[in-house]
Amino acid sequence: MERIDPQGLELKEKVVHISRVAKVVKGGRRFSFSALVVVGDRHGRVGLGLGKAGEVAEAIRKGGDIARQNMVGVSLKEATIPHEVVSTYGGACVLLRPASPGTGVIAGKTVRAVLESAGVKDVLSKSLGSKNAANVAKATQSALQQLRLRADIYRYRGLELRVKEPLPAA
Repeated sequence: MERIDPQGLELKEKVVHISRVAKVVKGGRRFSFSALVVVGDRHGRVGLGLGKAGEVAEAIRKGGDIARQNMVGVSLKEATIPHEVVSTYGGACVLLRPASPGTGVIAGKTVRAVLESAGVKDVLSKSLGSKNAANVAKATQSALQQLRLRADIYRYRGLELRVKEPLPAA
């Protein structure tokens, strides 16, 4: 599903995981659904949402709304990430490494959904520990939030970024 955000960028919504839970009551089982949804503009902004409802469509809609409200900015270096990062959330641990152009997104289903929604095109990843989709997605989003560009770090520290001068032609 596609929508336009306030900044004029097209938002892509991707359903990562749908789970059915049952509550046993006197008359039998009552089923409920939860949907993990990732929303991103593919230009450095991504959000996660977990929607719960009695029907799948309603859970997806709620998840998308929550994801749009929770969008965060991500520092990207062209089509990849600026540096290696490891992040954990609960029992899930995610390792992200920058990759050379043309590599593609080497990642599992959940990590891939978050990275592609953020706009990362070349990255190597490994999901360690728990396979719980919600925790893996949150660990991936946390890893993306830890990324910093060299220029931002220098600016934060009050230092001047030196630009390498090209070598003179012989």
